[in-house]
Amino acid sequence: MELTPRAWRKVDGRDPDALRVEAAGLRWLAAATDAGGARVVRVLDEAPGRLEIEQVTAGPPAPAAARAFGRALALTHAAGAPSFGCGPPGWNGEGRIGLARMPLRPPDPADPGSWGVFYAADRVLPFLRLAVDRGAIEASGTRTVERVATRLAAGEFDVPQPGAVRGGVARIHGDLWSGNVLWDAAAGGQAVLIDPAAHGGHAETDLAMLTLFGQAHLDQVVTGYQEVSPLVDGWRARVALHHLHPLLVHAALFGGGYGREAVVATAQYV
Repeated sequence: MELTPRAWRKVDGRDPDALRVEAAGLRWLAAATDAGGARVVRVLDEAPGRLEIEQVTAGPPAPAAARAFGRALALTHAAGAPSFGCGPPGWNGEGRIGLARMPLRPPDPADPGSWGVFYAADRVLPFLRLAVDRGAIEASGTRTVERVATRLAAGEFDVPQPGAVRGGVARIHGDLWSGNVLWDAAAGGQAVLIDPAAHGGHAETDLAMLTLFGQAHLDQVVTGYQEVSPLVDGWRARVALHHLHPLLVHAALFGGGYGREAVVATAQYV
């Protein structure tokens, strides 16, 4: 990413679709902003292999801004999506999470599907195979993850969305680790979202991602969220389940300890 006088410019000549789906995801998330949803960095210009977004001068987060972000994130989720695993409107290709490609399903409002089936088939198992091929997960760990994937597909971990989400499917950022939340110093520290892997999913996924690599004032984010959209009892016990996909992505890309972390996160759900 390079800085130009008016915008951040991202260039990707090897995989232009990565920037196209990012732009589509930014616009889809931004559509919820007028209804109080989280602020999303504006798309200023777009061309094959190039994306320009507004420049944000990031500062440190403050508790009040974190609480406001929690309330806004709840309304982004509440904007909903047609079905689990669907991508932004008009997008028919794959999605991206960091450097990795991920499946996106066509929207199907008539059959939204179930979170467990989608999560097992499109997020857990594909990246488990990649991690195993890389040598990041051994046979015993593979069996552990596969057993949990079976339970996911059977619906054993399907729970309702938070209270404000209607229709059963949330509109989520999809890669909401702390580095993808900027705190705009020119706007009183307001949270601004960047680099989405936006899709129809479970709202708990975004909240779980905020815990994975550490989010400042996370307690205030959660407090603000629950003021707008109460979470289902036991959500904290499911956090590591939502960590499974990003840990498998990291294992597939970087190997090393991420594979072990993925197995440890999974073992409690066997």
